[in-house]
Amino acid sequence: MGVLAEDETSLCELLGSPVLPVLSKSGDITIGGAFSVYTQTPKEMHVIVQTLFHRISFREFRFAQTMIFAIEEINNSSSLLPNISVGYKIFDSCGSTLPSTRAAMGLINGQERTFGKSCSGQSTVHAIIGASKSSSTIVLSQIAGIFQIPVISHFSTCACLSNRKEHPSFFRTIPSDYYQSRALAQLVKHFGWTWVGAVRSDNDYGNNGMATFIEAATQEGICVEYSEAISWTSLDEQVERVVRVIKTGTAKVIVAFLGYDEMDILLEEALRQNITGLQWVGSESWITSSNLALRKYSGILTGSIGFAIKKAKIAGFQDPQNHILREFWEETFGCSFQPSLQGVKQCSGSERLRDIKNPFTDVSELRISNNVYKAVYAVAHAMHSMLKCGEKSEAVNMSCTLKSILPPKEIAKHIQDVNFSLQSGEKVYFDERGDPAATYQLVNWQKNSAGDPVFVTVGSYDASLPDGKQFTIKEMNLTWFGESKQRPISVCSESCFPGFRQAVIKGKPICCFSCIACAAGEISNSTNSAECSPCPLEYWSNEDHNKCVPKVIEFLSYEETMGALLAAFSLFGASLTLVVSFVFFWFRHTPLVKASNSELSFLLLLSLTLCFLCALTFIGQPTDWSCMLRHVAFGITFALCISCILTKTITVVIAFTAKRPANTVPQCSVSLQRMGVLGGTFLQVLVCVVWLTLAPPFPYKNTVYAAERIILECNLGSSIGFWVVLGYIGLLAMLCLILAFLARKLPDNFNEAKFITFSMLIFSAVWVTFIPAYVSSPGKFTVAVEIFAILASSFGLLFCIFAPKCYILILKPERNTKNHMMGRNQVKT
Repeated sequence: MGVLAEDETSLCELLGSPVLPVLSKSGDITIGGAFSVYTQTPKEMHVIVQTLFHRISFREFRFAQTMIFAIEEINNSSSLLPNISVGYKIFDSCGSTLPSTRAAMGLINGQERTFGKSCSGQSTVHAIIGASKSSSTIVLSQIAGIFQIPVISHFSTCACLSNRKEHPSFFRTIPSDYYQSRALAQLVKHFGWTWVGAVRSDNDYGNNGMATFIEAATQEGICVEYSEAISWTSLDEQVERVVRVIKTGTAKVIVAFLGYDEMDILLEEALRQNITGLQWVGSESWITSSNLALRKYSGILTGSIGFAIKKAKIAGFQDPQNHILREFWEETFGCSFQPSLQGVKQCSGSERLRDIKNPFTDVSELRISNNVYKAVYAVAHAMHSMLKCGEKSEAVNMSCTLKSILPPKEIAKHIQDVNFSLQSGEKVYFDERGDPAATYQLVNWQKNSAGDPVFVTVGSYDASLPDGKQFTIKEMNLTWFGESKQRPISVCSESCFPGFRQAVIKGKPICCFSCIACAAGEISNSTNSAECSPCPLEYWSNEDHNKCVPKVIEFLSYEETMGALLAAFSLFGASLTLVVSFVFFWFRHTPLVKASNSELSFLLLLSLTLCFLCALTFIGQPTDWSCMLRHVAFGITFALCISCILTKTITVVIAFTAKRPANTVPQCSVSLQRMGVLGGTFLQVLVCVVWLTLAPPFPYKNTVYAAERIILECNLGSSIGFWVVLGYIGLLAMLCLILAFLARKLPDNFNEAKFITFSMLIFSAVWVTFIPAYVSSPGKFTVAVEIFAILASSFGLLFCIFAPKCYILILKPERNTKNHMMGRNQVKT
C-alpha cells in the first residue's frame, strides 16, 4: 500500500485497492481502531483457496463495541469536547501482521484513490486504538510512528513497546510485561515451585515476556525445565511435539505465557493426549478468557492461577448496535438469515441475547474492554486540552477551538500529559514510557455451585509499592488443579532439611541437587540451605546440625572417674604418710629412728604429705588462683622434699666417712642440716616469685586441640618459668642420686644411702618419662599425667625410704637395737 507521484503533471494515486473499515462514523475528530473482529482458524491459514472462511471473534467484537460505546458517550457529554463530534474508523487486523499493515495504511490513507499533485496531507485519523496482539501493534506503531500519529494499545503488553526511540508516539492502557513477568516469578517463588515448565507464544509478546520471566526466575532460584514455543499458525506436528514435551517432563507447574489463540490449540492437543495433574500459571492474555472457560477442555484449567487486569464495570454497556449485528447474530445463534443455505436453520430475529452465554454477552469480566474505554477517553481528554475547551467547572462557557490541521505530534504530547479519573474513580495517566501504573489482580480458576468456571480474585500486585509489599495473596481461598485444597509440589529434588546443604549435581540445573549433611561444627537452620555456616569459636553444632550450642567445657573434675581416682590416691598417699609419721613418732626414742635423723625424717614426711596434697590442686575447674597455686605448690613442696633427702644423703655420707673421733672431716650439725633444707627450698621459692610476678599461669580455653569441645586448662604463662622450676627439682634429685650412689656400699647394717639411691632412681625415671607424656597428652590427660607423676614419685619416695624402717619398727623390733645397727663395724673391728 502506498502512493506514487511520477512528475509535476501526474496525479498522486493510491496503489492497489483501498482498505475499507468494518465500522465507521464521520466526525470532527476521528479515532481509528484496529481489532481482530474476524479471525481465521489455524488450519484454514494453510488452505490455499481464493476466499478464506471467516468467523467473528466475540471478544474482539466486544472491544470494538466498547470503543464505539465510549465515543458515543463522549459525543453525548456536555463537559468533554462540547460541540465537537467524534467519529471512528475501525479496521480488522485479523490477528496477524500482514492484515495489521493493511489496516495501518487504511487508517492513514483513507479511501480516496487520487490526491491531486501533492502526496502530502493529514492522516484521516487523529489517533489509533489497537491492536490486541503485540506483534500486530509493533507493526501498527512503527508505521504510525513515521507520521507521529499516536497509537494507544489496550492489550499489547510486550516490554519492547516501552522503547521510546523505536515507538515515540506509542501509549497503552495495559501494564508492560516487564512487571507481569517479574510478578509471575515472585508468584512461583512464593509457592515454592523451583522446577517449572514454560510454554510461550512464538511472537514478540511470548518471546519477550518469557525471556523476562526466565531472567527474573533465575534470580529467584527457580529453574525452567524446558521452554517451548508455539504459534497459532503452527502445524499439528509442532503442537503435538510441544505437548509431548510437557507430558514427559517432570515439572508439575507450567507457566504459559501464551495468547488466547495459542492457548486454545495447546489445550485442544493436551486434551487429546489426556494430560492431567498439571498446575497452570497464566499470563493476562488468557487467564480470564471466557472463551476458554466455555470449551470442553476447561476442566484441565481448574485451579489455574495468574495475573489479570483489574475488573471494571462500564455502566450502560450491553448490546451491539451496528451493521455487524447480522453476522454476530448468525455466529451467536448458529443460524442464517439466508434461507437458501442447506443444513442451517433460519434466524427468526426473535432470539434473545440474554439467553446466550459467550465472551461478548458476559460483561461481568470487563478487564481488557475497560482498557479500550480508558484509551478512548485518554484521546478525548488530550483533544479537550489541545483544543482549549476549558475546565469542566466552567462548562457553561466552554468552547473548543477546532483547527483545520491538528498536528499528530502535538496530539501525542497532550496524550502524554493526560491525568484524569473515570466515573468509576479509576485514575488514568501515562509515565515517560507511555505505560500506565502496573497493577494486577491475582486470579484463580474455581468452580461455582453449578460447576461452571469462575475467576476468583485471591490477591494483587502493585509495582508502585516498596519491595516486600507489592505482592499480596489470600491462600485460604485458593483452589489447585483437580479442585484440590492442597498446594502442589514442583521441585527437581526434594527439599534439604535443616542440618543438610544442597550439593549441585554435575551437568544438571542448580535446582537439581543432592542433600549432604553439614560437617561437624557447621549448621544449616533453614530448608534448602545452599551452604552450611560454621559455628562461632566457642560453639559447636548439635546432633542434628541445625543449631549451634555452647561447646562442652572439659577439665579434670572430681565428678568423673579419673578425677575421683586420682583424688583418692592423693588422699590415700597423704594419709599413709601421716600413718608413717605417727609410727615414727611412736618409736621416736628407738635407735632406728634416732639413727635416721629424726628431725629430717619428720620434715621429709611433712613435705611428702604436702606433695600428695598438692595433687588435689590440679583437679577441678581452673581459676586464676588455682592455676598459680598448683604450680607454685608443686615446685616448692618437691623442692622441700628433695632438699630434705639431699641433706639426709649428705649427712649419711659425712657420718660414714668419719672413721675416728680425731678425723678432720667436719660433722654435719643440726643447724647446718636446717640451713641446707632452707637454702634448697628458698631458691625454688625465689624462682616461683619471679615467675608469678612476670608471667603467672592463668586459665585458658583451648579450642585448637579439640574442635568439638573447649579444654579448660592452665596456661603456663611463661614456659621458661615452669621448666626452670622443674629443672631445679631435677638438679636437686640428680645431686642426691650421685651422692647416694657413691655412699651405697658404706659399712653398717643400716645404711640409708642404698634406699635413697633406689628412691632417686624411681623419682628420676618417673619425671624423665613425664616430660614426653606431658607434652603429647591431649586435654585433661595432660593434667592427669602431671598428677600421676606427682603421686608416683611421692609414693616411690615414701616406700623406698620409709617402708624398710617401718618394717623393722613394727614387724622386726629385735633388729631395732644399737648393737644390731653397729654389727658390721664390730665384726670388722
